[in-house]
Amino acid sequence: MTSSCDLLIIGAGPAGYELAAEASRKGMSVIIIERSLPGGTCLNRGCIPTKALCRSAQIALDVREGGAFGVTVDPSAVTLDYARAVERKDEVVTALREGVAMAIAKARVVIGNARFIDSHMVEVDGETFTAPRIVIATGSAPASLPIPGADLAINSDALLSLSSLPSRITIIGGGVIGMEFASILSAFGCEVTVIEYCKEILPPFDKDIAKRLRQALGRRGVNIIVGAAVTAIEPGFTVSYESKGKQLTVEADAVVMAVGRRPVIPDGAAGIGIESTRRGITVDASFQTTVPGIYAVGDVNGICMLAHAATAQALSIIGETSDMSVIPAAVFTAPECAMVGLTEEQCKTAGLDYKSAKSLFRANGKATAMAENDGMVKMIIDASSRRILGCHICGPHAADLISEVALAMTAGLPVDALVRTIHAHPTLGEAVQAAARMF
Repeated sequence: MTSSCDLLIIGAGPAGYELAAEASRKGMSVIIIERSLPGGTCLNRGCIPTKALCRSAQIALDVREGGAFGVTVDPSAVTLDYARAVERKDEVVTALREGVAMAIAKARVVIGNARFIDSHMVEVDGETFTAPRIVIATGSAPASLPIPGADLAINSDALLSLSSLPSRITIIGGGVIGMEFASILSAFGCEVTVIEYCKEILPPFDKDIAKRLRQALGRRGVNIIVGAAVTAIEPGFTVSYESKGKQLTVEADAVVMAVGRRPVIPDGAAGIGIESTRRGITVDASFQTTVPGIYAVGDVNGICMLAHAATAQALSIIGETSDMSVIPAAVFTAPECAMVGLTEEQCKTAGLDYKSAKSLFRANGKATAMAENDGMVKMIIDASSRRILGCHICGPHAADLISEVALAMTAGLPVDALVRTIHAHPTLGEAVQAAARMF
């Protein structure tokens, strides 16, 4: 039996389910194929569960520091119950998954593995589906280093399923995933070591911001080793690495592999002419693959592995336009980090005529009242047009604050627009305005 529809979507992650919901609202007939659970990696094994654990970790940190706020807590009466934090994480995920199911209720949902038969037909467990437009939104999976003993490490999926934590843990990779887990696990009492190949953690971020976060986590006891190449994982969870010409080791009770993600490409895609590289499926400016009528959005095309970027790419296929050049990113550590646009290093490499300025959260009334004033806002503008080229934040609620700058950049506003906009006092947003005032 063959079922047909206007739009066939493979993958029910943020790109797939948002596209299915919007296309259904527009009156299109939609079939969405999902091999596992609606919500994809973001909801089930990524963004949402980690953010739930980040909240538990932040409360743990707040309780320890309660005395400074006039809230006396008996240390002997405080219990860090990671198993309960995991239970709450699962409750959050389940509730949101039910919301996704409601959002795509008008679409037909098929559970199973999709396999391409030809350029307009997909097969799932013996049933075939056809549509004039097919969207691949199959996301990504954890990557691993090709080193001896790599199979001894667990990935982020497995780490999220643990109900108890080891005393010592080594995280290979100091990117977004690695640093978020380092922040969470250290708050729950783990002795954490992070080993990063690059010279600084968070390679895509501005170096000033990455350094701030590294120093902040260091003060909380996280051991961060940068400029180090992991060479092997030995039985007993001893990680060998090379740093500055020396062969060194670090011992732990568990090892986490957090070295990025790889695209998950549907079976049969190459056989019908869909081209791809190690980075992901090759697409054009409209996210169409090398086979007309078949699109690839989100992590699977490797352009920008962020859930909100995936959603924007998907919705563009049915005519909802977004400025794809302005995509904010956030790291939900304690403190948070966020960025949008170019880093100062990128501006220098491109030979741009730019100016940069910084404002410190220690000069912000709200941050000081919150006792979260260890951080800064760094803004970069074009020297002649005064338009914002980038903004980088390390500090409280950085992920929320970055949206104001993203809006200004999307609208093409000069930095002066942030100065002229009256910000409520006392708020963290004044730190963004303070940086804007310095030009």
